[in-house]
Amino acid sequence: MKVVLLAYTQGADAICAAAGSSCYSARPSAEIAKDVDSEKTLSRIVGMGHLSVVEHAVFTFSVEGVSRALTHQLVRHRIASFSQQSQRYVSLKEPTFVTPPTVKGDPEAERVFSETMDAIWDAYRRLEDMEIPAEDARYLLPNGCTTNITVTMNARELLHLFSLRCCSRAQWEIREMAERMLELCREVSPVIFKDAGPPCVRGPCPEGKLSCGKPRRPSA
Repeated sequence: MKVVLLAYTQGADAICAAAGSSCYSARPSAEIAKDVDSEKTLSRIVGMGHLSVVEHAVFTFSVEGVSRALTHQLVRHRIASFSQQSQRYVSLKEPTFVTPPTVKGDPEAERVFSETMDAIWDAYRRLEDMEIPAEDARYLLPNGCTTNITVTMNARELLHLFSLRCCSRAQWEIREMAERMLELCREVSPVIFKDAGPPCVRGPCPEGKLSCGKPRRPSA
């Protein structure tokens, strides 16, 4: 898996803080942004539940080498833009797939998994040799098939994604992706994403009896 932050709103913390402050000021955000205390202002406004102000910050990621199982979960986050590698137009002649850690840890399971993948790709190539279009041959391909996807979200939706997908109850692969994205976001926008992550970073776990019982602590 590789996650790259392709582009982001420069000065996102100050822009969002200024936008929030402008709602209560005669001054425009262009003036407020010059001297705003981003951490104090955003902590107050976001703490009141006014998350719309962080929608002014937008982040674009390149994610590669992840499974279709992951992207099927990812695209359920609706307030976002996605551009995914097409299996209609990109022929996947060589086996390229994600193997879950539980399979890798069991030699017999890994053998069954690998043999099945080899059989799938053998059939895929045979169909293409029979001049079956890639868009039809792809019906054979599994959820574990790797893909690349470009993701653009505003900070509010990213906070929501991190709340759900950084949780230990999220599946391992999408959790790893979310944690890498969060690390990149914190580097360029430390105020907005200061308390981002699973709900237990900010307070009690909402999972009830399904809780992992190992609450995280806020980042320093």
